[in-house]
Amino acid sequence: MGERVHKSLLNAEVNLFFYFLTLFLTFFSRKIFLDNLGAEFIGLTGTLSNILGYLNLSELGISACIGYFLFKPLQTNNRKEIQDILSLLGYLYNWIGSIIFVAAVIVSLFFPLIFSNAGLGLGIIYFAFYSFLGSSLIGYFINYRQVLLSADQKNYLVAIYYQSANLVKLGLQIYLAYHYKNLYLWVAIEFIFGIIGCIILNWKINKEYPWLHVDKKQGKQLLKQYPEIITKTKQVFIHKIKDFVLVKSDELFIFLFVSLKMVAYYGNYMIIVSKLISIFSAVTGSVGASVGNLVAEGDKERMLKVFWEYTTIQHTIAATLTFSLYAFLEPFISHWLGSEYIMDNRILILLVIYIYITNSRNSVDAFNYAHGLYADVWSAWAELIINVGGTVICGLKWGIIGILLGKLASLIPIVVIWKPYYLFTAGFKESIRTYWQNIIRNYAISAFAIGSSLCITHYIPFSPYRTIGNWIAYSAIGMIIFLIIDLSATMLFAKGAKDCLYRIKNIRKQ
Repeated sequence: MGERVHKSLLNAEVNLFFYFLTLFLTFFSRKIFLDNLGAEFIGLTGTLSNILGYLNLSELGISACIGYFLFKPLQTNNRKEIQDILSLLGYLYNWIGSIIFVAAVIVSLFFPLIFSNAGLGLGIIYFAFYSFLGSSLIGYFINYRQVLLSADQKNYLVAIYYQSANLVKLGLQIYLAYHYKNLYLWVAIEFIFGIIGCIILNWKINKEYPWLHVDKKQGKQLLKQYPEIITKTKQVFIHKIKDFVLVKSDELFIFLFVSLKMVAYYGNYMIIVSKLISIFSAVTGSVGASVGNLVAEGDKERMLKVFWEYTTIQHTIAATLTFSLYAFLEPFISHWLGSEYIMDNRILILLVIYIYITNSRNSVDAFNYAHGLYADVWSAWAELIINVGGTVICGLKWGIIGILLGKLASLIPIVVIWKPYYLFTAGFKESIRTYWQNIIRNYAISAFAIGSSLCITHYIPFSPYRTIGNWIAYSAIGMIIFLIIDLSATMLFAKGAKDCLYRIKNIRKQ
């Protein structure tokens, strides 16, 4: 238990360090890129990344399953089994990488039609696409062993080397964009640093696991030895397709239903959202592997105790994200990029509702994953069909607002209702009534804290739109108000809150 907590803490510390190091540079670079490279080009990069995301759907499920099957051999230090599982992963990834490359070439043949109104030349579109494709394929042919670091709770190593390279890359791109305004140079740097990051990360993996010898050629024989990996992968595959469409396809739908420029506008919002989520993910990011090791031990009482601690944390995080985004995002956009980049307030309302649901679900997802509960493929299909159908119908009529409505329509029946039921009945083997009796408190606490804080902040005697100093003061006062209300209510009424506080107080002693 102590080792698991130590690794989680180390991951959190390293991730937080790099988070704050990159925060300013990310916002500064976005402004430079928009001013010097254009909103159309920034929208293009987001759209191309989403197209590649769809091509990468053939991978979805494999790395998650491999991580699940690595928990026990890592716990027992079974090096032979670890090497066999990674050899199987390397074999499967070779095939997937080849399929993605062929599919990408075919898709790129239609770019003259797809981007006929993009306002950019086909030369830069093809150059950017194939550069992004090359960076993506590196992960399949070379970087696949990275999954071992994640399963072994050593993501801090990935953060140290990957984020360091990313900082240098961003700095170089800012310099080149400002002085030369050359789109090709920007893309070239993106590709070159993908290669550099790959080389450095693999060197570190070899140093960390000198005994690790992977033989992709054995993959075909190993498929027969581990048939459960293929069975589980097929189940996870459907769930991951659903997750991708729900989370990653916004920019592609906006491009199809609205415009390439609005992809960049929406992307500005999502940069802020992702950075806020990242600060909490930096702390909880390694919990998935930790929960996996906990479930492997089989102590049900401890599992339930940790589940409610983690659930309380995730609902607090979700409420904090929701309040801070709704109260402070629009004035920040005004100071950062200009008031012309502020979108319809209804978009923000729907966005924060979506963010609350998706971030408060993380504890249920982590324990479902740790139990290997992916057999409910029907639920993934149902969520996918509702989401895509709703997005297309509503998106055509209401644009970005409709796209977000489509996303929300699929979350309630599956994420909010079904997934907890599945975990408690098939995983914990407990009554679902226990879950709802306690989770309703979390929803009530969040609603009360957000609503009352928003009402109180209206009485702050200055506007956050006037100056950046006003915005900082307004945000600081608003967050203090919210945290006092939310944390007080959480400690009084949320299950697991007191256990969580005790753990935090003693975490350094473990």
